[in-house]
Amino acid sequence: MDQFQRYMADFQEKFTTLAHRYDGTIHQSSELETIIDDYSAFITNEGYKEVWAEAEQQASSELIQLVADLRKSSALCVAIMEKYRALKLLNGEADRCDYFDQIETCIEQEFGSFQVTADSNVVLVGSGSFPMTPLYIAKQTGAAVVGIDIDEEAIKLGRKVVERLGHGLNIMLEREPVEHLDAIKDATHIIFSSTVSVKYDLLDRLHALTERQVVVAMRYGDRLKSLFNYPMKEVDERKWRLVENILRPGHVFDIALYQKA
Repeated sequence: MDQFQRYMADFQEKFTTLAHRYDGTIHQSSELETIIDDYSAFITNEGYKEVWAEAEQQASSELIQLVADLRKSSALCVAIMEKYRALKLLNGEADRCDYFDQIETCIEQEFGSFQVTADSNVVLVGSGSFPMTPLYIAKQTGAAVVGIDIDEEAIKLGRKVVERLGHGLNIMLEREPVEHLDAIKDATHIIFSSTVSVKYDLLDRLHALTERQVVVAMRYGDRLKSLFNYPMKEVDERKWRLVENILRPGHVFDIALYQKA
């Protein structure tokens, strides 16, 4: 248990250091990508499940704070890593990271039986600097996709990535609160990134702003995966119901699908 907590503290220290080193260039990218891949392997390691279960039962104030700090710092570092990937693409450099491979694998099964078609209108909350999900969905289905993010730099980089990789596709990236987004009223499918801390608060507010048949894919992580993702929360059953829970062993997050109650 002590060793497990030391691992966590070590990751926290590395994430904090590397986040502070980001300067708008790719100079620190290799080290951060290695740490993210190591952390992905750490939270999906089956051997740590029992240790984590024991830690949850003890729930010391020190551990609770460390988990909260790790979740926040790792989310920040994922956002920075996407910036590195975008900058590398725009500079004509190759890039590979196991974390991105996991995201790309997830997109194919994002909505389970609620398939996206050319007539769909998809909104992604937390599109980041390298908008893989909008690019994949628009390329594969022809659907209209709107991605939003609160980070102005991410939107600027994301638009350049879409121009480079998705020219002619129906993709828009906006720095706009989801509640104020014009496209939200016509959305058929909504995706929340796993590192959006207020995703369940936003889901609650979106009930009044969306159509009856909208499907929401909530990327989340519980138990050990909650070290890297914001976990699943209970929803107001008068508004939303959980219709499918897509568990992905060996992957960094799972997907909960909701429809209106």
